[in-house]
Amino acid sequence: MIERPRRLRSSAAMRRLVRETRLAPSQLVLPMFVAEGASEPRPITSMPGVVQHSRESAKKAYAEAVELGLGGVMLFGVPESKDAQGSGACDPAGILNVAIADARAEVGDDLLVMSDLCLDEFTDHGHCGVLDDQGRVDNDATLQIYGQMAVAQAAAGAHVVAPSGMMDGQVAVIRAALDEVGHLDTVVLAYAAKYASAFYGPFREAVDSSLQGDRRTYQQDPANRREALRETLLDVEQGADIVMVKPAMSYLDVLADVRAAVDLPVAAYQVSGEYAMIEAAAAQGWIDRDRAIDESLVSIRRAGADIVLTYWAAEVARRLTR
Repeated sequence: MIERPRRLRSSAAMRRLVRETRLAPSQLVLPMFVAEGASEPRPITSMPGVVQHSRESAKKAYAEAVELGLGGVMLFGVPESKDAQGSGACDPAGILNVAIADARAEVGDDLLVMSDLCLDEFTDHGHCGVLDDQGRVDNDATLQIYGQMAVAQAAAGAHVVAPSGMMDGQVAVIRAALDEVGHLDTVVLAYAAKYASAFYGPFREAVDSSLQGDRRTYQQDPANRREALRETLLDVEQGADIVMVKPAMSYLDVLADVRAAVDLPVAAYQVSGEYAMIEAAAAQGWIDRDRAIDESLVSIRRAGADIVLTYWAAEVARRLTR
């Protein structure tokens, strides 16, 4: 017998030597929720171990992220009040813009400060855009607000803005708005292929979502694979610097397609439901928690993600740096 592949699996040292896909802290981005008016962290019941941060507790997490060598943090704001226009999103004193400024003051350029660019956390109807007089999401009216929101986030200090609303033409409008006021170096991380997924459930608790109805008229149909490439290539044409697939684990085929189609860095978001499932199964003793976490992240990297957004970013980075 000439071919004996098992030789290369014979010991832990050998397996490490020939491992094809590796994880590093710099590839991981930690999503964080910062709640307006919070005096201490608030646990999110559907995501054990994840919290809505106060501004002070968030500052400690930013500093820790630097120490761990994470690639960045992705910030989401949880406002105390909302309205139909999501006006808190563009307000320099709004919780997300304040959190961005806090993060930059804490870490400077030692950590990438990324910000979610979407209206869903700020609208009283919970949609990612403003509504027309028939209650439908108005794509083009929403784009004008996205442009203003991008400028506000960049002015607050965001290194990276991440439009996640899946509005047609959003990247072009955001890039033009940033460039017009001189934010030429602000990176646009486009949620290029974002699906209308059932795996976002716990996230709704995390941001105190007010969603009425669903988002199927603008987020992608989970049955569609080719459409993701169309969306991604449009974002590339419009000036995206990084493209992202969301969710990650149920869409590894899409992630691999995107990786093969573009030369830009590719990100994937391991979403709240993916996190919650592993935590719940581990709590029942049904799976090995740490191995399942690591395997899930490796699968996302193996499918082609250069960057992984995961709520386990800090924990995994601690293990990787031991």
